[in-house]
Amino acid sequence: MSEEQNKGNYGADQIQALEGMEHVRMRPSMYIGDVGVRGLHHLVYEVVDNSIDEAMGGYCDTVNVWINEDNSITVTDNGRGIPVDIHKKEGVSALEVVMTKIGAGGKFDKDSYKVSGGLHGVGVSVVNALSGALKATVYRDGKIYEQEYERGKTMYPVKTVGTTEFRGTMVTFKPDHEIFQQSLEYNYDTLANRLRELSYLNKGLTITIEDKRAKQEDGTFKGETFHSKEGLKEFIRFLDGNREMLIADVISMEGEKNGIPVEVAMVYNTSYTENLHSYVNNINTHEGGTHLSGFRRGLTNTLKKYADASGMLDKLKFDIAGDDFREGLTAIISVKVGEPQFEGQTKTKLGNREVTSAVSQAVSEMLENYLEENPTDAKTIVQKVILAATARHAARKAREMVQRKTVMSGGGLPGKLSDCSEQDPEKCEVFLVEGDSAGGTAKQGRDRNFQAILPLRGKILNVEKAMQHKVFENEEIRNIFTALGVTIGTEEDSKALNLSKLRYHKVVIMCDADVDGSHISTLILTFFFRYMKDLVENGNVYIATPPLYLVKKGAKKKYAWNDQERDTFMKEFGDGSKIQRYKGLGEMNAEQLWDTTMNPDFRTLRQVVIDSGAEADRVFSMLMGDEVPPRREFIEKNAVYANIDA
Repeated sequence: MSEEQNKGNYGADQIQALEGMEHVRMRPSMYIGDVGVRGLHHLVYEVVDNSIDEAMGGYCDTVNVWINEDNSITVTDNGRGIPVDIHKKEGVSALEVVMTKIGAGGKFDKDSYKVSGGLHGVGVSVVNALSGALKATVYRDGKIYEQEYERGKTMYPVKTVGTTEFRGTMVTFKPDHEIFQQSLEYNYDTLANRLRELSYLNKGLTITIEDKRAKQEDGTFKGETFHSKEGLKEFIRFLDGNREMLIADVISMEGEKNGIPVEVAMVYNTSYTENLHSYVNNINTHEGGTHLSGFRRGLTNTLKKYADASGMLDKLKFDIAGDDFREGLTAIISVKVGEPQFEGQTKTKLGNREVTSAVSQAVSEMLENYLEENPTDAKTIVQKVILAATARHAARKAREMVQRKTVMSGGGLPGKLSDCSEQDPEKCEVFLVEGDSAGGTAKQGRDRNFQAILPLRGKILNVEKAMQHKVFENEEIRNIFTALGVTIGTEEDSKALNLSKLRYHKVVIMCDADVDGSHISTLILTFFFRYMKDLVENGNVYIATPPLYLVKKGAKKKYAWNDQERDTFMKEFGDGSKIQRYKGLGEMNAEQLWDTTMNPDFRTLRQVVIDSGAEADRVFSMLMGDEVPPRREFIEKNAVYANIDA
């Protein structure tokens, strides 16, 4: 049969039956989300989740994580140790089954774990499949057992290598460079933030992290120990550390409703933002779900009932909406569900209907008791709700003005917007550029077919400190909404976006590569996080990276994005090389801006992602809030250049 005939022959021979581990390696994103930086870190979470499951079962109280010098990871716990005896069905050690078979493990046996986290019970075997090398060591029954693997395949049968009094499991793995081609380098802060979160969600558990790549002056390695006695109450205090509390203390409850363990903690602050963080079996459900619906229902019904009975709403000329009860609220909802049903493979939205009433009942009882026992705080909360309702009424008019001006609602585009000719949003990108001068250069340098330019005048409003109607009245913010074409807000959710109307699938923040430029970028990002979070979570927001220097000698020239590159190029060019420092985008000509920052073939765009909604919330409130000391400390620790005067 000719090759051409064979192409059209669709039969049994054309069906690929991939073994579990082969399928993981061929389609890794199905199991860990992506093969970029986020997926790389997800491997660690999957191994840690196994240890956390032991802790939730009451078998483990300590988990240790090491980032080794070669960027491999070691995770240990003092749990029961993975079983090593021969598995009857498979004929090999249970350890080998757990490490090499998709869907194997105690998570599917209700007698082993009542609840578990991880990614659909496939965790550690997926990590093994995507690692160049992995070594599992089990301390159990007085003996030390060991087995090693390469790309998911066993190197030798499980063997006994010594005796011990310790009990637990140790896993060391090195991600496979064939899979993770973007980066193999672990970020300490990303891992530490997740481990801190887990310690709050599992009070009494001690979790440590140590970075063996970072030796400190005293000879020790950079590291932290996380341990929480009060759980979510401490988590709330950590998240709201940079905000002014409106009531005396955190309101919290922990108990079981309809057989579902529920833990809730909440507090009101003086801000205008709502920050709800929800978890199911330690998994951050950033899209919410039935547990979040239950919380909102319990909160709204109970507070509405109390406010009506208090008589404080009698003079109000308009109704109170659900949003009003949540302004200035920081809350964490954590539930443990035996058989969670998630919408989508990434576990971001809980679908179990029975959870709604369980959480609603728990929140109602908690709040009823609190309001009755704390009348002063109760009055303060109701006053906050009335203020929010009044502001919402004003914001509604401002929001309607924005709606009328959006292109899809029949209004015109902002006068400053230089649009592109392409009509397909997937192919279009818009640059939000700092200032008219840089905007002019960008307009000249862009590709008019698919690149649009929207210059922004100066520093946009700091939305962290502004009431909602002030945000919608701001001209620059109105221009952003109108240019993007998204419709905003409903009575139920004033920040809901209709992304189906989005005119550009790449929204690029392009500011100067200096302190002022970073400040403006942060202001814009704060606005996106607070008012267009769906846009960020959908992966539409990017940050451009213009160069800091031009190094040239005669006809030779190279752009440098940091001081190290600048020094390397100066050394390469030798004596007589000249340096031009770009203080702003306006100092480049159109050709230079295109070559370095806007040309898709050569530019570097950094996609804005939210690894942890709770941590992002804390950082934005700290950077854009009123408290100066924590902001100063953060900048000193993180900024490459830091001229701190406030």
